[in-house]
Amino acid sequence: MNRMILRAILAAFAFLGVLAPATLTAQEPGNVPETKAPVATPPAPTAAPIAARKMTHEEQLKTDFPLLARFKEDDLALPPPAVGENRVVFMGDSITEGWHFTGPGGSFPGNPYVNRGISGQTTPQMVLRFRQDVIALKPKVVVILAGTNDIAGNTGPMTLEQTEDNLASMADLAAMNHIRVVLCSILPAFDYSWKPGLTPAPKIVALNTWAKAYAAEKGYVYVDFHSAMKDERDGLPAAVSADGVHPLPAGYAVMAPLVEAGIAKALTAGVRDQGSEIR
Repeated sequence: MNRMILRAILAAFAFLGVLAPATLTAQEPGNVPETKAPVATPPAPTAAPIAARKMTHEEQLKTDFPLLARFKEDDLALPPPAVGENRVVFMGDSITEGWHFTGPGGSFPGNPYVNRGISGQTTPQMVLRFRQDVIALKPKVVVILAGTNDIAGNTGPMTLEQTEDNLASMADLAAMNHIRVVLCSILPAFDYSWKPGLTPAPKIVALNTWAKAYAAEKGYVYVDFHSAMKDERDGLPAAVSADGVHPLPAGYAVMAPLVEAGIAKALTAGVRDQGSEIR
């Protein structure tokens, strides 16, 4: 009897010895299977994709310095000029972009004029898009009105000579492609609200003096907006501009007949002829 009890006790201890490791193992937290999905950790907030928000000026300069994308689709959609069509492309900055060509109050109703102005642009940007936005459109005439943003340093500091080189490059590219050139003076500006203190007035006069001489040398038409619009400070008076840089409708009313006369002269004179000045 005692032996039977002893055997039972020993068997019980043996059973417990086998069971204990399994019990201990099941208690290890790292080996407990997940019984429910873990609570999701919300992702850290990230900036919106560039495509979903308005790009800054600096981002635009890095991704598309000349802003070729601005008119790419419009250029592709524009059919070739019709036979006998005197297409004119205006290349420029915000002063050109803000110039209403057609519609109520438009300066050139019924004329095949194409506006390729982009606000804020400088001449190095325009040179890079000149083939796409001017030459490829096969106009008879190009009107070039640019340079004030160079003086303002919109894409970095520039010398007057660099602006002259870019204006000359655009004009000469046009002439080489049988496009007649109307080179316009920069409009007067006494100061820039977004870059005050740069004293642009004398620099504008110097660039216009060069442009007039270059047009005469090359046989291009020169349109002098500056003399027709300046005040006693070589700035834009309040009667034609609210901010001293961009024309009001009254300012464009002064400019329109001058550039129309320049275009007519270019169409008559041909690609290269004696330099002509419209003022």
